[in-house]
Amino acid sequence: MQYSFRLAELLGHVPDPRKRPGTIKAIVEYTGLDRHQVAALLKNEVKYIPLKALSRLCDFLIEHGHASAEQLPGALFAVEPENFWELLARRRRLEMCVGVRKDNSEDSSEVSFVVAADSVLLGELLNGVTTLGGTAKLKKTVPGANPLMGDTLPHPEHLKQSLVWSPGQATDQEVLRRAKSVYNDFSESKGDKALVGIGSTKSNPVVEIVLSKSFNCDPFVSQDDVEDASDRSIPFFMRYRGHDPHSPSCVAGLNLSKKDQDMEPGLYHETADGSWTRFGSNNPKEEVAFVFYLHRESQGRLEMVLGGFSGRATRLLARALATRAEDFWPPIYQMQGMQVGGFMAKFTLPSAKKEADILRTDLVATTEVTPLPVETLARRFERGIKK
Repeated sequence: MQYSFRLAELLGHVPDPRKRPGTIKAIVEYTGLDRHQVAALLKNEVKYIPLKALSRLCDFLIEHGHASAEQLPGALFAVEPENFWELLARRRRLEMCVGVRKDNSEDSSEVSFVVAADSVLLGELLNGVTTLGGTAKLKKTVPGANPLMGDTLPHPEHLKQSLVWSPGQATDQEVLRRAKSVYNDFSESKGDKALVGIGSTKSNPVVEIVLSKSFNCDPFVSQDDVEDASDRSIPFFMRYRGHDPHSPSCVAGLNLSKKDQDMEPGLYHETADGSWTRFGSNNPKEEVAFVFYLHRESQGRLEMVLGGFSGRATRLLARALATRAEDFWPPIYQMQGMQVGGFMAKFTLPSAKKEADILRTDLVATTEVTPLPVETLARRFERGIKK
């Protein structure tokens, strides 16, 4: 069992310099600690902390109203997750967001619905979080457990579901306004938290915002006209199908770059050597999906997006999470207090699509999960830091 240091979470400290005026300076002046040591503590990058320094930090937190004496020093420490489901279950507040469509008939103006595949994936996430992927029954609470030290079975204290308009289901302004409102409310909420965007950017605009924030680029702005694919901000790309809504997106579009046009629909990603490849093929028996998350342990903040290229792919991803969530763990890239997971999943079914498949949640397929090359993530995050 490993512990993380949650000073940043208690202070509401975020990486954006515009949102942390004087935090490090105030701690240094009050505690007498070195500026670099305080910065490392905020990033959860120190191996140990002297008791005297810990005591001064506790005094600072109490005097400035960030925690009470009864909560400290326990509130400064949290157990680090050891698997995919713990990553979600150890969050105190878990918010899951899905895109909504509406019935446009005149007598159904108040009717809205969630796509069946997204509903299946949402249900599997709830099941996995509450049962730790079916392993909770094998774990026992330690006698005399201290909840502040993570000795009890992890579970969110607060579950929330958020609904946003899918692209094309309301005006562009309303789709954007609602998505930004959900994301901003999450960002401004206090305490340990997670936001999970279910579906792709084709159905859920919050997915677009999470990815744009993660890779430091503008949401809902097409990057189809970049000179070279290496200039794209995000190291994976969803090429729309002809009948998809072609909303401007930082992660989706019709062209990988000015040099890469007339591409087949599907998911693409950058390889370790900087070239791009399509994940999967045109085989009608194949489906592809993705999972991406960025975890800032020191801030107690997790953002995750996951979904399939098609509805069937999303249902297959739900089944993969139920049976082999370990394939999406551990995070593949770490830097400055961030842990990043990025995975592509390919499903090969024994037969081509059947009409009855749309109602099945137990589709069986050969599953191949491929982590994004760590080099592609390193290039993007290091480039973002230099901006």
